Amino acid sequence: MRNLVKALIIYDSKTGNTEKMAFMIAEGVREVEGVECVVKKVEDATLDDLIQANGIIVGSPTYYGCMSGKLKEFLDKTIEIHGKLEGKVGAAFTSSGGTTTGAETTLLSILKVMLIHGMMVQGNPKDKHYGMAVVEAPGKKEEKLCRNVWA
Repeated sequence: MRNLVKALIIYDSKTGNTEKMAFMIAEGVREVEGVECVVKKVEDATLDDLIQANGIIVGSPTYYGCMSGKLKEFLDKTIEIHGKLEGKVGAAFTSSGGTTTGAETTLLSILKVMLIHGMMVQGNPKDKHYGMAVVEAPGKKEEKLCRNVWA
């Protein structure tokens, strides 16, 4: 019997937009055969959750071009498990208040943490190069894009 691939989605959300994205992404991940997906709010996530996952997808609202303070605080604690995330697959997503309001720099702030941990991150040469980003609440178009983040 093959082992399941474990995907973990961790997110912070103030207005609910990033949370909607997290669950849309999870729907797409769960469509992949052999992949188990768990979604957790950042305050419910543990460092052990990260260690147990094969793939980690992290989402945050855009705050002044960066991830939220709550998510940053959690990721800062990952220094305690440095070296234990190497080789895991990583991805990031964000929701922002408008275009050119810092979504790309928010994604990069998350991806930098993943790269420092030695995680594998792959860009998309066609669109959404750094990860999924939406303006305000995700609609039908964004739902389709969110569902394909893992594909």
